[in-house]
Amino acid sequence: MKRTLQVLNELERGGVIERYAIGGAMGATFYVEPLLTFDLDVFVVFPQSAGNLLSLNPLYEALRARGYIEEGECVLVEDIPVQFLPAYNPLLEEALKEARQTLYEEVPTRVVRAEHLIAICLQTGRDKDRERVRIFREQAELDMDYLGGVLQRHGLEGKWKQWTP
Repeated sequence: MKRTLQVLNELERGGVIERYAIGGAMGATFYVEPLLTFDLDVFVVFPQSAGNLLSLNPLYEALRARGYIEEGECVLVEDIPVQFLPAYNPLLEEALKEARQTLYEEVPTRVVRAEHLIAICLQTGRDKDRERVRIFREQAELDMDYLGGVLQRHGLEGKWKQWTP
């Protein structure tokens, strides 16, 4: 994964993506026991394009130029399936803005905060997300005041109450 993160950093430095942060199950492993996952979810902000149309083409072209190929909804980057997920709503935009800087095998990267990962799970609402919220509550060191603010800003307080005893 070290080389995959180096490639992501190169894409960011080259302006192909404006900002990225690791999310999903891989992002969760920075806070809790490892979860089963088959890919690396990377939330991204793209540079503004003409007409504000979102296109993944520049990203895919830059990856193809480096020899990486698409496999289903992912791109194999150094043998790791990477799913690029645009920040398409205010919660994801905030999660990227507030992502934590960290090192992974001496490579700088950003990881979505645990509190935002919980909010994303609540917003997505799948059974596996409900389980992930339970695991976060049991294992992660959470800033409950910060989490409360995130839930309030994004209208997720009711869902939190439904999912937590």
